[in-house]
Amino acid sequence: MSEEKPKQPVFDDFHNNIDYLKQEIGIGESFDTIHLDLHYAGRDMGMFMIDGFANDEALQRIMRFLANLTPEHLEPDPLEQLMKTYLPYIELDKEDDLDKVVFWVLSGATALVVEGINQVIIIDTRTYPVRSPEEPDLERVTRGPRDGFVETIVFNTSLLRRRVRDPSLRMEYMSIGRRSKTDICISYIKDIANPQMIKKIKDSLKDIDAEGFPMGEKTVEEYICGRHWNPYPTVRYTERPDTAAAYLYDGHIMVIVDGSPCVLITPTTFWHHLQHIEEYRQRPVVGTYFRYVRFFSILLAIFLLPLWFLFADNPGLLPDGLDFIGIKEPSAIPLLAQLIMIEIGIDMLRMATIHTPSSMGTALGLVAAIVIGEIAVTVGLLTHEVILYISIVAIGTFATPTYELGLANRLYRLVLLVLTAIFAAPGYIVGCLLWVVFLTRLRSFNIPYLWPFMPFSFPELRDALLRPPVPINKHRPTAVKPQDPDR
Repeated sequence: MSEEKPKQPVFDDFHNNIDYLKQEIGIGESFDTIHLDLHYAGRDMGMFMIDGFANDEALQRIMRFLANLTPEHLEPDPLEQLMKTYLPYIELDKEDDLDKVVFWVLSGATALVVEGINQVIIIDTRTYPVRSPEEPDLERVTRGPRDGFVETIVFNTSLLRRRVRDPSLRMEYMSIGRRSKTDICISYIKDIANPQMIKKIKDSLKDIDAEGFPMGEKTVEEYICGRHWNPYPTVRYTERPDTAAAYLYDGHIMVIVDGSPCVLITPTTFWHHLQHIEEYRQRPVVGTYFRYVRFFSILLAIFLLPLWFLFADNPGLLPDGLDFIGIKEPSAIPLLAQLIMIEIGIDMLRMATIHTPSSMGTALGLVAAIVIGEIAVTVGLLTHEVILYISIVAIGTFATPTYELGLANRLYRLVLLVLTAIFAAPGYIVGCLLWVVFLTRLRSFNIPYLWPFMPFSFPELRDALLRPPVPINKHRPTAVKPQDPDR
């Protein structure tokens, strides 16, 4: 950790304060930094702000009020009179540390320096450029609200407040990053969430020593979760306020990073990444069916391709009646090379689609799926069976509820494929066992990743496997150790 910068108290001389703020904020060097030299009520005043953040209408109203003041209006205590009587604004504060004043100005607030007052008045008149809260692409539902988180932290907290009108809901503010001073909010329901878990997450955030967070929530995750070479996500991302609210009621803790439309849900287990909000927008039986379809899709995405390769490369392992699984027309290219080639090709297509305008994305997918795939089979580069099984696996990958889990499963599928190619059946079996052992040893904020399967808890596992009806779902998950276990 770097040493904390010593406090710079407000100077007794008004002009020294003005000069310090001008230098630190970059007045005259940056075109969007503004300093207004004012004189109201017989006193020199200075106003500092950032163009683009300042609310012009609010500031003009404040300046009209100040223009009507006389020296007598500010007696006997100018700071008290301004703060409580003559500044017509809701969000006011005072600051005696000039470096914090600089921070607030760069964050979008307006600083008012008044001659004869040894504190600076902070007026939070900031407005942020913000897009409309549209439904997130990765978490669409057939029925339900269409709003989603945006890149502005204040809007995101209000979207949560709209759904959780509990007086115990807490939104704790932090600022991290030596240079970026990124705003972070830790959200939880005080009488439900585990205090030790809250403290652990706060301490992890306070211990972060970094210049900035240009990648937002992803950088924060890497700092607070550790195990950097683990592909499996130990936090869950969501862009849906209703999903975040549901996890808050379960006792989870949200980390909201300014500049990001994704909220971090902590802690989470493997089973949390298998659930989707769509299951709770349908009847319990239908939701359970959808859940099992997803489970089956994920199993196919991980284990089907290596298993098919094992049988295709070792036909003697196939029982009678299943000989159709193998290759009918062998290609000159080894089967493993075909599979790896098309796996990389799908990732190339995915990246190309991301960088392609949305109006052309569908056309690109059709060209890759039909034209390139058909020609690859015709010239003997790939076989029909490879196209079939890789398509099934791709569907299973895209059916995975969370994008990060789908990517992790894809990487492990490649590892399992290589182990199967080298060691045949023993390699496949050992690879599957290693996958289970790896997930068993993984922990999310000291919570076992495979809970409630390992360690075993039948009631919790039942709720993970079946979409429970809300009226009879009376207990919160015990993994997060909520203070109030009953709903």
